[in-house]
Amino acid sequence: MKYQHNFNPTISDDDVFGEIVKEREFIGYYNLAFADTSEYKKYASQVKQQNIVVIGIGGSTLGTYAIYKFLKHSKDLTKKLYFLETTDPIDIKSKVKNLDLGDTLFIVISKSGTTIETVAIFKYINSLIKCDKDNTLVITESDSKLNEYAVANNIKSFEIPKNVGGRFSVFSAVGLVPLAIVGIDIDELLGGAKSVYDSFFSKGDSYERVLKKSRFFVEYKNSFNINVVFSYSSRLEGFNKWYIQLWGESLGKVDINATRQGLTPIGIIGPIDQHSFLQLIVEGRRDKTVTVIKVNDFQNNLKIPNIDLKGLEELNYINDIEFSYLINKQADATIESINNLEDIPCDVMTIDGVSERSIASLMYEYEFLTSVCAKFMYINAYDQPGVEAGKIILKQKLKK
Repeated sequence: MKYQHNFNPTISDDDVFGEIVKEREFIGYYNLAFADTSEYKKYASQVKQQNIVVIGIGGSTLGTYAIYKFLKHSKDLTKKLYFLETTDPIDIKSKVKNLDLGDTLFIVISKSGTTIETVAIFKYINSLIKCDKDNTLVITESDSKLNEYAVANNIKSFEIPKNVGGRFSVFSAVGLVPLAIVGIDIDELLGGAKSVYDSFFSKGDSYERVLKKSRFFVEYKNSFNINVVFSYSSRLEGFNKWYIQLWGESLGKVDINATRQGLTPIGIIGPIDQHSFLQLIVEGRRDKTVTVIKVNDFQNNLKIPNIDLKGLEELNYINDIEFSYLINKQADATIESINNLEDIPCDVMTIDGVSERSIASLMYEYEFLTSVCAKFMYINAYDQPGVEAGKIILKQKLKK
C-alpha cells in the first residue's frame, strides 16, 4: 500500500525545540546576543553632537524607541535621541523645527537601503543641511544602494546582517549603535538577551514559558485569536508598539496548507486603559488572551502627598502611598478581576526593574515566543509578502 498525505498534526515540544535549534544556524537574530560591541562603543565615544536623530521606519526604529522610552528617565543619558519615521509633513516639520541641526548626528537606517519613507525624509534633511561624514551615519546591508551612497560620500556605515530581519534587528547595529551613543549600556542589554538565550536552550524557565504559551496560543487560536499585552507602565508604550509589529508582521501568514493564519496583537497601557479597553476584555466577546506586564521596582519613591482636600476626605486612605505601589496594586486588582471570571486566559510577566537587562530580556523572549508560535503554525516568521505587495504598488504609482 502506498500512502501520501498533507496532514500536519500538532507538533511536539521536542520537535519544535529541534526546529529552533536548527533554525539558529541560518536565522541571525538568535546569535545577536553574542555580538562584539567594541566597534559600536568606539564609534559612540567619538560622537560630539548632542542630538541624535534616527531616520528610519518600522524595524529600523521601533525596537530602539522601545528601549530608549523605557530607560531615558531613569538614566543619566549624555545625549537626546529623536526619531524621524513618518512622511507626515506636520510631524517632520515640527520635529526638525526644534532641533539644532548644526549639533545633530543623523543615523540613516534601512535594511534594503531603498525604503521610500527613509530616503524621502533624508532628502528633506539634505535640503536643510549638508549631510556628510561629519554628521551622518548609515546602517544598512553591505550591498544596498544606501551603502553605495555611504561609500561614495566617505560616510561611516555599520552592517545589518542579511539573515537578520528588520523587526528582529534591535540587538544588531540598528539598535545598539544609537543607544550606545546616547549613553545606554549596550553590554547590559546583551546580558539580558544572553540570559534568555541560555535559559531557553538549556530548557530552563524561558523555555518552559515560551513553549507553554506558544502552544496555548496556537491550539486555541480559533477561540482566542486576539492577544492583548496590558503593560502597567507608560514607559512600556514603546515596547507595545514594537510587539505589535513583531507579532503582526511575523504571524499573519498563509501556512503550508494555504490556510490563512494570524494572531492579532493589541498593546494597551495600565492604568489608563483600565478606564476603556478593560471593559471590552471583561464583558466583551471571549476572543482575547491577556498578558499583564508589571515592573517590580520603578526606582522612584514619588508619593501621594499626605494632605486633605475638602470634599475628598473619604479618599485619604491613599495618602502617603508611593505611586509605584499604587500602580502595581492597580495591576494586581485587574489581574484578580480577570482571573475571577475564570474564562479569560491571562498570564503575568513581572520584570525586575527599570534597567537594560530587564527590557532586553523581555524583548528577546518575545522574539523567541514569535519564532516558536510560527513553528506551531507551520508558517515562515521572517518574510512579509503582504507588506511587499504594497511597496510595489506604491512605487508604480509614484513613477507614473
